[in-house]
Amino acid sequence: MNAGENDGKQSVNLALTVLEISAPVFLLAAVGFIWVKFGFEYRMQFVTRLSMTLAVPCLVFVSLMQTEIEAGSLATLSLAALAAYAGVGVVVAVLVWLRGLDARTFINPLVFGNTGNLGLPLALFAFGETGLGYAVVVFAIMGVLSFTVGVWLVSGGGNPLKVLREPLVGATLLGALFLWQGWHTPTFLTNTLDLIGQMAIPMMLITLGVAVARLRPSHLIRSVGLSLVKLVICTAVPVAVGLWFGLEGIALAVLIVQVATPVAVTSYLLAEKYGADSDAVAGLVVASTVLSVLYLPLILAFVIV
Repeated sequence: MNAGENDGKQSVNLALTVLEISAPVFLLAAVGFIWVKFGFEYRMQFVTRLSMTLAVPCLVFVSLMQTEIEAGSLATLSLAALAAYAGVGVVVAVLVWLRGLDARTFINPLVFGNTGNLGLPLALFAFGETGLGYAVVVFAIMGVLSFTVGVWLVSGGGNPLKVLREPLVGATLLGALFLWQGWHTPTFLTNTLDLIGQMAIPMMLITLGVAVARLRPSHLIRSVGLSLVKLVICTAVPVAVGLWFGLEGIALAVLIVQVATPVAVTSYLLAEKYGADSDAVAGLVVASTVLSVLYLPLILAFVIV
């Protein structure tokens, strides 16, 4: 077999690997989308509350407690994630100012991505439990920033310390403490928490599809343009920051994938709650999510090589 045939075989294997990773994610989202289009009931408020109050905190806690990644590596990744989001935030803020866009409406969705619904399952399918452990760290960092700085930006003020009441934050801090001390919950409790946490990923993906199906987007041409700009910023910045912090392998790949995820439905919900232009944010959610079907497999192909 010559070199050309070897390269061709490797390309096919890589394409199949990326398809195996990304297809389940988008197929589950499609289940939610089709479910709503057929007119079946889906109680978004109940499912979202169940997910964010119980399932996701259990997933985060157990993942951190059971991770076999060195605490030093997780600390480095945490600092890199903070730096990456800070870098993205500065670039986006300048862009919004130059374009004359409403800061309350556009900064939050252009900075924070769907690290939960899409990032966690992609990391799990692509890199296994180690990837999920890294992804949970980035997700937790993003969650804290989104519910403090993000809410402050969208609402035009308020007390960012309200985030301390979020179950996700408590689960993250407790999981980090157990990881640091090497503690473990009793087996029966760990199995229970793990079982509850396993609900999170499929539930979040189906809910994503439901949310996209129910959105009424506006200004789709502008939304596509801004989504492409977000993609460039949210890919270039974590690559630069990750290399600067000396990340490599799975840690660097997870940071890039997580920060590059499309606009989260949470951004739409915050815009709706605090009186920003929710239709414009809905357009960003739809446009970036549809584009992610194309670009996330490409990013995975790049970081897997």
